[in-house]
Amino acid sequence: MKFGIEIFIFEIIGIIAFTISGVIVAFKKRLDLFGVVTLGTITAVGGGALRDMLLGILPPSMFKNGIYVLVAFLTALASFCIGIFTIKRIKRKQLKYYNLITFFDAVGLGVFTVVGTNTAIINGFGDNAFLSIFTGVITGVGGGVIRDIIANTMPFIMYKDLYASSAIIGACLYYTLYQMHSNNFLCISVSIIATILVRLIAQKYNLGLPKFGVYRDKDK
Repeated sequence: MKFGIEIFIFEIIGIIAFTISGVIVAFKKRLDLFGVVTLGTITAVGGGALRDMLLGILPPSMFKNGIYVLVAFLTALASFCIGIFTIKRIKRKQLKYYNLITFFDAVGLGVFTVVGTNTAIINGFGDNAFLSIFTGVITGVGGGVIRDIIANTMPFIMYKDLYASSAIIGACLYYTLYQMHSNNFLCISVSIIATILVRLIAQKYNLGLPKFGVYRDKDK
């Protein structure tokens, strides 16, 4: 499977971002070096593996092209080394910790949502809007879901600040722009930025979908 240079560059950016988000969660859970590297790497490549299995691309790209796992591994290892010297600072500044993980998670979400949608299109499913968009969303949120399950945390997708909604918006936007034959780099950049902005704005202003919890006090 061949990607354009633009997609490959954005993929690497997404892998680094998602790896760091996984490493930050691993630090909070007080995992050892193996746990940190494992959680960071799985966060980075997990969504892509789910995407490939959904599209029947076997074995998944992470096994065909070792650069993805290698970049994730090296990023996790470097993050671990840096974290050793900054862990006390992170503990003292919990809000900054949360904002940091949100930022890197938003970048990874934006990149992999677009990459996933593009993968479905270039593999012959461009006429199927639902499959293309669904694949993009799965690619974007899959790694984070796996990360949270392994870390014994409720997945962000279930309750956090328009998490899945951001991916849906990004995937729909990319699919629409692609079908309009817009410039490829423009399609990618606009869709990624839109996804990231929706995610970050939702987090900043505590925006989200209605929750059952808001009615709890009324029921008592």
